[in-house]
Amino acid sequence: MIVFKTFLKVLRKNLPIVILYTTILLVFGISNMSTSENNMNFVASKPNIYIVNNDKSDGITKNLIDYISNNTNVINIENNEEKINDALFYRDVNYVIYIPKNYNNDFMAGKNPEIKIKSLNDYGANLTEMLLERYIQVAGIYRKSIIDENELILKINDTLKNDVKVNITSKLDTNSLDKASYYYSFASYSILACLILVICLILSSFNEEKIRKRTIISSTNYKKHNRILLLANFCYAFILWSLYVIVSFILVGKIMFSSYGLLYMLNSFIFTICATTIALLVGSLITNKGAINGIVNVIALGSSFLCGAFVPMELLPDSILKIAHILPTYYFIKTNEILKTLEIVEFNSLKPIFLNMLIIICFSIIFIILSNIVSKKKRKIA
Repeated sequence: MIVFKTFLKVLRKNLPIVILYTTILLVFGISNMSTSENNMNFVASKPNIYIVNNDKSDGITKNLIDYISNNTNVINIENNEEKINDALFYRDVNYVIYIPKNYNNDFMAGKNPEIKIKSLNDYGANLTEMLLERYIQVAGIYRKSIIDENELILKINDTLKNDVKVNITSKLDTNSLDKASYYYSFASYSILACLILVICLILSSFNEEKIRKRTIISSTNYKKHNRILLLANFCYAFILWSLYVIVSFILVGKIMFSSYGLLYMLNSFIFTICATTIALLVGSLITNKGAINGIVNVIALGSSFLCGAFVPMELLPDSILKIAHILPTYYFIKTNEILKTLEIVEFNSLKPIFLNMLIIICFSIIFIILSNIVSKKKRKIA
């Protein structure tokens, strides 16, 4: 009880830190959501795309571009990777197609040249990918038996002309799901920062020389001491999580009352537990209060940038995402990304989500074990 009371006393002194990071979450959350317009339950439109053609605009290449253009909205932007990435980030385009050099000649020669893409992985992007794959499959089938390029193009067009109607239809409230995903993904930064900074400051107070010596000579063993601190940490984490959930109901709206909202809350709760165990481990390792701010920046900011809290995952390089796999934040944000495109909430569709949650729980167990090991070794040294 003495440990718990001391924890709360130190926590009250650090409440401004919680208020600061919560304000940051609110400012970015509100600013993002105020730029979004409410969508109707049913959406029917052509996706916005951009085509980078590095080949000559004739033959199969021109026919492919014409087919895609007739079934989508081709957006005119500057042919610059930075501008293209910006267009994807701001959702001005759903899909970018890169046609390689000599595509026409290589295709007619049977080399199956690769068309590279960039995608938002939303409905517009999925539809464009379906159109692209359909054209390539039909063209590939006819190419095996037709050598003449003009005859091949006529045959392809004749096959595809009977099915050119393009509609995106979805019963999902995509606007609200986008809001929820953005809010909870960005909240990972605030949760990590608030927990690590506050808990480390509290633990550093417990690790001061005088207090540590009193703890060592007391009748309370290190395991019980750690359990009490862990319980106090979880109480603080639960209150913080509850606060952010309440805010999400206000900012995101009615989608939070659905099964999707329940999954967002469950995912964030499991991540909050993991963040608490990270904070406990860091607090066991770091005793210098001056170094804590630097640690927070490395862990909270670093994982947020690497895992897609600030920049969408689809815009991050594959090399960055591979590194991000070693961080629990990656699996938290990955679940949020899955949820915003989840058509049906059923067991089979939820398997990837439950797997990500299980991975985060495993991270939590590892951090708790490491924290106990570090604490035990420090007591022996002392």
